[in-house]
Amino acid sequence: MDDEKVIDINSRKPELEWKKYSKVGFAILILVLLAGLIFSNLFIVQEGEYKIIRQFGEVVRILDEPGLNYKIPFIQTAESLPKFQLVYDSQPTEINTKDKKKMMIDNYVVWRIEDPLKMIQTARTVENAEARLGEAVYSIIRADLGQLNFDEIVNDEASARRGFNEIVTQKVDDVLRRDGYGIDVIDVRVKRTDLPDQNEQSVFNRMISERRSKAQEYLSQGEAEATKIKAETDRQVKEMLAEAEAKAKAIEGEGEKEAAKIYNEAYGKDPEFYRLYRTLLSYETTMKGKPVIVLPISSPYAKLLMGNTQ
Repeated sequence: MDDEKVIDINSRKPELEWKKYSKVGFAILILVLLAGLIFSNLFIVQEGEYKIIRQFGEVVRILDEPGLNYKIPFIQTAESLPKFQLVYDSQPTEINTKDKKKMMIDNYVVWRIEDPLKMIQTARTVENAEARLGEAVYSIIRADLGQLNFDEIVNDEASARRGFNEIVTQKVDDVLRRDGYGIDVIDVRVKRTDLPDQNEQSVFNRMISERRSKAQEYLSQGEAEATKIKAETDRQVKEMLAEAEAKAKAIEGEGEKEAAKIYNEAYGKDPEFYRLYRTLLSYETTMKGKPVIVLPISSPYAKLLMGNTQ
């Protein structure tokens, strides 16, 4: 009887050990699954993003501070929205100007999500928000540029376009805030204004004509300025020459005056010698070219030529 009990206990020992190890393994498996479940529902909020926590599709939390967070398994889901500035580059669109001319406008928008809850409630996704943003920009740009003539738009010197980008930015921001999109429009820029293919050649020809007209205007102004400078230079030269001539005559007069003074002084010292000297000088002038001179014999001039000094 005792032997039968011993045999029975020994035969059940492996079974008992298997049940023991099974319970330990099952406990470890449960712990691993729990740990995996916990870690799979941990998430990190990165710098520059919003984390949207949804429960059965409804937004229950919005996290905007960086750090480690946890969501309820199987019930809650997490999705990200950008917190940094975004750039929406729209497709070129055609508008009509005030003078009924067509042109292509290409623009981009710098924006960011200011209130993620409002953005989700109104637009649901970033793509939908950008689509609404593009519609608002196009509508406002078309309305504002439609009040300008073609030349005022393409001419950078035209005052009508000054501050246009700032005005459009403010209007688009006001529209989206009014509609509760939770979007902050930072900047709207018209980066290019092109012409439809059918209008390019005619506009280019007109631009060439305008540039030639402008060049001719500059040339005319240059010629007028050159004529003015030349006339002023000629006047100054004439004044300088007249002043120099006047000074030369004054100097010449002073010299003649000084020469006459010297002659007078010399004449006063020896009148006879001076008269003889002047007579000899007159001979030199008179006898040039061997002229024929008829003089009376009693002429002092003839007496001197004949050597008669009495």
